[in-house]
Amino acid sequence: MEEKTNLIKDLSIEEREEIFVDIARTLEDTAREALVEGNRQFADLSTNMAEAIRVNADELARDDPENAERVLQEATAMILQFEAVHPYRMVSMAVH
Repeated sequence: MEEKTNLIKDLSIEEREEIFVDIARTLEDTAREALVEGNRQFADLSTNMAEAIRVNADELARDDPENAERVLQEATAMILQFEAVHPYRMVSMAVH
């Protein structure tokens, strides 16, 4: 993910928007895992950040690339913080 933040200025608007949608999806996944583990505060923070990014993905992709890069760095830091505390993520083996 760090590679993505360093190259944000070189990407097209569509590619930037796609990255924001992907990072929002990853934050939502992290929020679900945190909620399952009982960390409601982190889950709420991740969910709120994901929603804000998803709602504003178009503006973030079109406007100031430096601001977009800052948002990506903050979102990446949230995800990395969760992964550092929970290095062994849950894997569902459920069959639907």
